[in-house]
Amino acid sequence: MTLLAWSLAWLLDVIIGDPPRWPHPVRWIGNLINLIQRGVRRVCHSDRALRIGGGLMWLCVVGTTWGVSWGVLLLARAAHPWLGWGLEVWMIFTALAGRCLATAAREVERPLRAGDLAESRLKLSWIVGRDTSQLQPEQINRAVVEPVAENTVDGIIAPLFFLLLGGAPLAMAYKAINTLDSMVGYKHQKYRAIGMVSARMDDLANYIPARLSLLLLSVAAAVCGNDARRALRVGWRDRYSHSSPNCAWAEAPVAGALGIRLGGPNNYFGQRIEKPWIGDPVRAISVDDIPQTIRLMWVASTLALALFMAVRWLAVGAA
Repeated sequence: MTLLAWSLAWLLDVIIGDPPRWPHPVRWIGNLINLIQRGVRRVCHSDRALRIGGGLMWLCVVGTTWGVSWGVLLLARAAHPWLGWGLEVWMIFTALAGRCLATAAREVERPLRAGDLAESRLKLSWIVGRDTSQLQPEQINRAVVEPVAENTVDGIIAPLFFLLLGGAPLAMAYKAINTLDSMVGYKHQKYRAIGMVSARMDDLANYIPARLSLLLLSVAAAVCGNDARRALRVGWRDRYSHSSPNCAWAEAPVAGALGIRLGGPNNYFGQRIEKPWIGDPVRAISVDDIPQTIRLMWVASTLALALFMAVRWLAVGAA
């Protein structure tokens, strides 16, 4: 039943994703983060105090998310096994973000293909932190491919990895870790102190999933008819070509598979940030690389699900 729940949750994410009017735990987690952050900022004013307050915020948000998930699941199972099973499916489904990521990328792709730069820049600003107001088509393509590749890890592979380690409650706790990083884990002055713990714990949580992504995306490249050998070679060569210890592990094999170059300088919060290039410019990046990257994401996520299900099955069998 456990593996069936995993499969059904993954299929639900593929088919329906995150309907905007449906209740979603990440929104509740975000509200909790905002509430606690306001309290921390009222009490803490120095960088040292903000770092301590940010650490306590991290413990509170992640601990509450795991505890509530575990407790509600326990009560549901006690009420009726099928109720518990259904709730487990729902939790896993909400922890995955593949369809949401693909939809966001397609929303940028459509106006870009139609030549509507203003609309594509606007839609892109919803999914990236960089300044999109002056981006040209090549830069927009790059700015879409990068988050799809990167979020293959924290949107799909990592939740499945923590699902394997600790079931639905731990997968939900991971979503809290990831949400904290996305909301406060910035190097910008406003968040540098209060978000330090959140940023570092997100790096730690994604350490193994990111490294698995290099292999999974390289195999996905072979399945999709891309250059798997170059994906693996470039992925290994450029795995540290990013300020984050994890991002390039996914971006580099995608760049290698497609024969394009990612990374480079970008503007964030009005500041010019110099980033190293990832990959080789075998050809110029194009709008067609967006659907190709989405395809790589889906195949890699399918491989991750199959891998973790196999590990679970073998572990249960050995026990």
